[in-house]
Amino acid sequence: MKKIVGLILGVVFMTACQKKDTLEATIAAINTDISIERFDVFFGKATKANLADVKKAYPFMFSKRYSDSLWLEKIQDTIHQELVKEVQNKYKTTAVLEEELEDMFNHLKYYYPEFKLPRVITTTSMVDYKNSVIVTDTIALLALDNYLGKSHHFYQGIQQFIRENFEADRIAIDFAGAYAKRYIRQAAHNTFLDEMIYHGKQLYFKALLLPQKTEAQIMGYSPEALEWVQTNEHYIWRYFVEKELLFDTDPKLPIRFIKPAPFSKFYLAEIDGESPGRIGQYIGWRIVKAYMANNTTALTDMLDTAPKTIFDTSKFKPRK
Repeated sequence: MKKIVGLILGVVFMTACQKKDTLEATIAAINTDISIERFDVFFGKATKANLADVKKAYPFMFSKRYSDSLWLEKIQDTIHQELVKEVQNKYKTTAVLEEELEDMFNHLKYYYPEFKLPRVITTTSMVDYKNSVIVTDTIALLALDNYLGKSHHFYQGIQQFIRENFEADRIAIDFAGAYAKRYIRQAAHNTFLDEMIYHGKQLYFKALLLPQKTEAQIMGYSPEALEWVQTNEHYIWRYFVEKELLFDTDPKLPIRFIKPAPFSKFYLAEIDGESPGRIGQYIGWRIVKAYMANNTTALTDMLDTAPKTIFDTSKFKPRK
């Protein structure tokens, strides 16, 4: 009997792998092509003599509120010059990055055929890590000074749990996250469940666009942090249920379990020191994955589906 069950499971697994391979081949055939524009280099070399040419080429990068004298002052600023130098040392070429982004755009265009490729433009932001990637209908801005490596001296004053993800392999993930926010239309953000599902949708979207990335990479966790959450998933879920948190509207809950933090706040000394932050996001992702596995729903429809509907029809069960 065990042999028969094992054989059936093996056939199911092989069939799923074949379907995935066929899908990925179809997506790869879309073959988007981008050429990253290095505004950071262009602006870094600007002078009083050619500033007008730089502004003409990239008018949207220069606010009309500021005079040319201010832009020239920025160009000559020693910190800005060092930023530009460090970025150019790290990113002498963007060939690998272009390949990763093209793969992500292939997936995005597969799920959204009407999607138009943007101009991808690199810049520096004086380490404004909350705006590392900004996307519009026609332009995608990438501040490369936020991806110099977590140990870079520019990040000395930034908390460790934040700069852990200041690595080059996060760029495509952050791009996917920026597009997720544009495509998710979820009005409700009242309950803890609303927040969990909203962020779960984002994580599901990112994983779908970047299937080569691991769960840990998508979450922005170390492998050890992901293992901790998976090992304790049943206890985390039981805590949420027993404390009746799912439909609670306490504004402190997102701060405790959703927002970036060094750890999640259960107010339990034996857990808080070990747990990673954003555990609520991970549980939300697990619920969304369960929903998609147990319902025949297109990605676009799921992103619009109400959180409670997703939860009620997900048949979610935590790992034990």
